[in-house]
This record gives sequence, C-alpha cells and structure tokens, in this order.
Amino acid sequence: MPEEVKEELKDEETKGPLQKLKDKILPDEDEQAAIISTFVRLGVLVWSGGILTLNYVAIPGVPQQKIDPTFIASVFTGVLASFGIQTASKKGDGTMKMNGNGNGNGGVPPVTAKDIEAIMAKSSGGPVQTIRVEQAPLKITTDTKPEKPYTL
Repeated sequence: MPEEVKEELKDEETKGPLQKLKDKILPDEDEQAAIISTFVRLGVLVWSGGILTLNYVAIPGVPQQKIDPTFIASVFTGVLASFGIQTASKKGDGTMKMNGNGNGNGGVPPVTAKDIEAIMAKSSGGPVQTIRVEQAPLKITTDTKPEKPYTL
C-alpha cells in the first residue's frame, strides 16, 4: 500500500508545472481532445475568414492579389457547418435568403417527429420497424457468419 503512494508521488514530482495545471483543469483525455479540436477548427475558421476578407479589402500600401476564393470559401463554410452554423444562398435577384427548409439549399425539408408519427400511424402494424438515426455516419452491414442450412 505505501509503495503505491510513493509511485503516485514520484509521478507528481516528474510532471512539469504546465502538465499539473492541465491535469487540474481537464483531467479527462476526451475533454482535452475536444478542446484541442475546437481550437484547431477556430484557427482554420480565422485563417479562411482572413484570406476571404483580404481578397475583397484593399489595404493601403499593400498590393491586392486576386485569387480564386472558391476553395477557401468551401473550407470556411465547412468549418462553420462543423459548429452547426448554416449559410444562406444567393438568389437571382442578388439577395441572400434562406430557402424553405432553412438550410439554404432548397432541398427536401428534414423529417420531423410529427412526420414520423404520421407514418407510423398509417402503417399496418406488420413486421415494420422505423429507426431514426440522429448522428451520422451510419454503416449498415450484413451478418458475415454463415448460417447452417436447414436440414430435415
């Protein structure tokens, strides 16, 4: 028992001050990874937003370079989407509006809980099962174990 305490004290002594601080603030490694992931996404967001801004703003004394902002804009919108922010689409009249389903692309609106309940009420009650998956990606595969054929 005292040996375990001595080992823990040795581990504490070998840690630097930043490591001790990090352990006190975020003891869970999953939380640390989530924080690092958020800061990386914020860095990419700031970088792509800055490049897009510099593409359209002229700074006195600095020659403005014209670049194709398509890739950087796609990175910018992708990072925004990772934070759950959706962008609007430009209409033919030059205005920015959200389309019918609120996601800006005019596609089919998402299925709501009322829609699922209506589908379930219309079903015959037979061997049907409705599964709603709210987080992607989902991979559905078949069972790879071969079953023995039925014999008489």
